Amino acid sequence: MRKPYIDFMGKRYVLFAISALVLTVAIGALIFKPLNLGIEFKGGTIITLNNTQSATIAQVRAAAASAGIPDAEVQATDRGFRVRSTEVKSVSAEQQASALAGSLKVAATDLQVSTIGPEWGTDITNKALLALVVSLIAILVYISVRFEYKMAVTGVVALVHDALITLGIYALLGRPVTPNTVAALLTILGYSLYDTIVVFHRIRENTQSLSKTTFIQMANDSLNQVLARWVNTGLSSLIPVVCLLLLGGETLRDFAFALTIGLVSGAYSSVAVASPLYAMWKEREPRYLALAKKLAGAK
Repeated sequence: MRKPYIDFMGKRYVLFAISALVLTVAIGALIFKPLNLGIEFKGGTIITLNNTQSATIAQVRAAAASAGIPDAEVQATDRGFRVRSTEVKSVSAEQQASALAGSLKVAATDLQVSTIGPEWGTDITNKALLALVVSLIAILVYISVRFEYKMAVTGVVALVHDALITLGIYALLGRPVTPNTVAALLTILGYSLYDTIVVFHRIRENTQSLSKTTFIQMANDSLNQVLARWVNTGLSSLIPVVCLLLLGGETLRDFAFALTIGLVSGAYSSVAVASPLYAMWKEREPRYLALAKKLAGAK
């Protein structure tokens, strides 16, 4: 049976256009509809109610308003509900939580209240941004040492591409960004980088014997040589994450949602962004320009 052969490099401008379109939507969403930062980042109170009998989200929201929480965000959980508010004073939060629990006839043992101050939220935000920046710098250094700086730069471009798309979808849907989202985002960078490194490694191997074809064509051949591995790795990573998204608890779903977006984007960017950009950059080197002219003249 003949193996499929996809002309990634021949269609690179189409792939770039798709990425540009998606990125435009994502960046536009981030600009005009800022991220819905969770209480962990901006401060507030999380009230967890378990064993709420047959209460509905509408009833919980109405009870929260009566308890002095008009801005409540109500989220159903496996055992009850999670109510988020912007209240940052622990005493007031406890009073509101007690009133809410009393209205819904929830026992004290089934009530949990967590209050996060704005200072702590700011600290968490700064640390999350620092972790992201340090990760990108470490990746740049590692790939530059292990391979070459052109691979490092195009690899990081693909990672930024994946991060922006993930955050843009969060902004577009208005989903809250929590520490789980940050953890998922850092995990996404690892998955995306792995896919990209697999392709780069094959390109570097094939570069050693390059003499009868252009660098662009060799890069396209390299992509197709690892195509089966790329598909198998992507599916084996995506299937359990989708199962978590569909069947996991609320906390796991939040993590799995970001991972699902990132895994799809990461698999795409490794063959549609990082590899074509790298091949086009390398093709401009004198050695490969001369080879391309030589091969063109031989036709």
